[in-house]
Amino acid sequence: MAPNSPASAAPTRSSSRLREPPAKPDLEPQSSGKRPRTAAASSGKKPPAKAKTPAPRKKARTGAQEGDAAKPVEDDACSDGPDEEELSLGEESELAAQGPQKQGPKRRVARPSRVRGSGEQEPEFVGKPVSHDTALKAWPTRYQRRRRKDSDDDEVKAQAHYRRAKVDGTIYRLNDDVYVKAGEGDADFIGRITEFFEGTDGCRYFTCRWFFRPEETVISAKVLENVTDHKHDPRRVFLSEEKNDNSLDCIVSKVKVVHIDPNINSTAKAQMVADSQFYYDMSYSVAYSSFANIPSENGATMSGTASKVSSDNVDSEEISARKASLLDLYSGCGGMSTGLCLGAALSGVKLETRWAVDFNEFACKSLKYNHPNTEVRNEKAEDFLALLREWAVLCDQYVNNTVHSDSANPSEDQEEDDEPLGEGEYVVEKLIGICYGGTRRKNAIYFKVQWKGYGPEEDSWEPIANLSDCPLKIKEFVQEGHWRKILPLPGDVDVICGGPPCQGISGFNRFRNREEPLKDEKNQQMVTFTDIVEYLKPKYVLIENVVDILKFAGGYLARYALSRLVSLGYQARLGMMVAGCYGLPQFRMRMFIWGALPSMVLPKYPLPTHNVVVRGGIPYGFSESIVAYDETQEPTLEKALLLGEAISDLPEIGNHQLNEVMEYGGKAKTDFQRYIRLSRKHMLDYSYGETVCPEEGKLLDHQSLRLNMDDLARVQQIPKEKGANFRNLRGVRVGPSNVVEFDPDIERVYLDSGKPLVPDYAMSYRQGRSLRPFGRLWWDETVPTVLTRAKPHNQKILHPGQDRVLSVRENARLQGFPDYYRMLGSIKQKYMQVGNAVAVPVARALGYSLGQAYQGRSEGSDPSLFELPKSFSSLGQAAVPAGEVAE
Repeated sequence: MAPNSPASAAPTRSSSRLREPPAKPDLEPQSSGKRPRTAAASSGKKPPAKAKTPAPRKKARTGAQEGDAAKPVEDDACSDGPDEEELSLGEESELAAQGPQKQGPKRRVARPSRVRGSGEQEPEFVGKPVSHDTALKAWPTRYQRRRRKDSDDDEVKAQAHYRRAKVDGTIYRLNDDVYVKAGEGDADFIGRITEFFEGTDGCRYFTCRWFFRPEETVISAKVLENVTDHKHDPRRVFLSEEKNDNSLDCIVSKVKVVHIDPNINSTAKAQMVADSQFYYDMSYSVAYSSFANIPSENGATMSGTASKVSSDNVDSEEISARKASLLDLYSGCGGMSTGLCLGAALSGVKLETRWAVDFNEFACKSLKYNHPNTEVRNEKAEDFLALLREWAVLCDQYVNNTVHSDSANPSEDQEEDDEPLGEGEYVVEKLIGICYGGTRRKNAIYFKVQWKGYGPEEDSWEPIANLSDCPLKIKEFVQEGHWRKILPLPGDVDVICGGPPCQGISGFNRFRNREEPLKDEKNQQMVTFTDIVEYLKPKYVLIENVVDILKFAGGYLARYALSRLVSLGYQARLGMMVAGCYGLPQFRMRMFIWGALPSMVLPKYPLPTHNVVVRGGIPYGFSESIVAYDETQEPTLEKALLLGEAISDLPEIGNHQLNEVMEYGGKAKTDFQRYIRLSRKHMLDYSYGETVCPEEGKLLDHQSLRLNMDDLARVQQIPKEKGANFRNLRGVRVGPSNVVEFDPDIERVYLDSGKPLVPDYAMSYRQGRSLRPFGRLWWDETVPTVLTRAKPHNQKILHPGQDRVLSVRENARLQGFPDYYRMLGSIKQKYMQVGNAVAVPVARALGYSLGQAYQGRSEGSDPSLFELPKSFSSLGQAAVPAGEVAE
């Protein structure tokens, strides 16, 4: 956002002028109180608006955020050793080696509805059995007596089917909805009868297609017991495809469950469900934790029809005809929104990042630089939400005129005050910004004021209460801002994406609340994110997070997000995607939750394009949410990308390379390098507008974190060979169980500084079993995960052939950022921005899926997955002349 603020709200007075500016020396020093000579001169024009506010100080402000003092640029040198937080990083690669933790969905087990005494009638079938030919046609697998050797079929076999049955004197028919007895103390299951048959074992069975109450789905009863910000209609259930066979005497009674259109209005809905116990408007599937519109028999859904998606190149005029707006929350430097826009363009939708919000000042600057037309706000998400609500009130007051007051429609005479300015009064030239509260401010609207007679360095943030003499200035700002859409109103946003930070799940947090995670302040951003969704009501939602969110407290926070979306009427599904599967040389598994209004098609997850093995670390209970081909499938995939294919074309640099912009010095060597060097135009990136960036075709941010002299001396002694790390240093040997120890036969080696060549922390890291300290990457490897820090003390991050850590640009390539994407801030900040980002190719694949869904398309028969077009990585760029690729 913008510079600091005096943040000094005046006390309420009956007068419209402030005679004495309030003293707030701890926030901002006051000026002498003299007004500028130009302030009162009107030159025949209307007298200027006045604000009751202290004078802006003479000292120019330096650009910090939210009232903080300007921060010095942090040192871009590597510290001497790892701190405690560093030592806790890198858990993901450790988890990847553990193997999957699988838990299948719980199968419903029905119980007999009652124990019958002697003489009581047993359940029985009614009428003649279905003819054998008809039954064989309707239920063929029931009559296959022999099981194939490779089959795991445990289906009960039938000797006859029926259409009716009698249980406790009540006649039940096919497609009746019934209560089915659950375990002792549990609520009865709800199901739909799809078969009556007598098994080859002589027992009487019915097959039930199950309905699920919200608490019986992935949402879970635990979540619903602890949340207060939303609730589910107790009569709403979800129809599933899950079926199983049960003894006929498990039926309890009939129940009326009515199907309604999810887009129906509340009045019609109330009428339809008035005489029923339950209703359903969506389906539920354990696979990908999906809540979705129910497809009809012809493959259509209530919100659109399935259609074949062409993989041909998309014409730019066709794209411009279909536009959608995006709000990127917790945006960082913009990796997710950039990828979504690139992918949507390939599907024929011009998705534009209209707004972005993040609390990191430098990440906001990077995003603004690469997306100059985006309204980028450097503020907390909760302040952004408060501002949205206040902005809607201002728009009603000054644009829609739904609020009538003197200030809403000020007359020209109201600001024509010829009374001379008093001491401590200054002239408002223009309002140029708006925010809500923030650090060291009260919870109120603040406007950024440009003062008449002062330069931009004197602009200040003033509470709206101090601007009571300036209703026309406020009106002008609100009307222009409404026209420019500087802030979204409900209905303005088509897509909201974001990765709300949930620091309360981190293993570094020793006080994690496993029982009620939402009571931990560090996890409240998930609530704030869904609050913003509830307020703005976008067509689509995409939530991203680390996979640990599914491991902590049984995946409570992810279950909460699904619950909140579903309670708001959204379709939703959850999947885990591996970055390497989409053409990157790093593993990096992340969780994504899609949300879609019932009037829209719910996007599917794009299946992998590259052959990367998912190595484990799968959260307990979510094994059916990995986006991957089934083990029985044999797709034709591209080979996994390796480190050398991504970075081998970049020029050699030293340990302390200061130039942010440089020449490539050579041509691209691989398809990936040719692709990543493409210009914005050929990447179908519309974020920069029609102008051409002056740095187009240059190599940006090819800088590495400067190693201190001791670490540089250590790195210079790490052999340039595959697998090399601190264990190769003199004086280290590997003992039993692959644990390192100092070699007693070699005197310990010391550096010129007097510090040991082999530091103690490297020997003790992970109980001496880790290979990562001062580890050298190799050309034919895949990196586990790009982290936010570039220190070699506990990471395998050394360049294969140079004595330095990977550069910012090399990390950016591992994350799939196009080479034209520039990071701003210190080198440490650049590493942090790149490491925190969503891998661009993953977001790009999701953007393609989003674009299809936005147009009402849904490819393939699988309800949750689809295959990307062949050669997706080059789709849209096939016709680019080689000479136009930045070299």
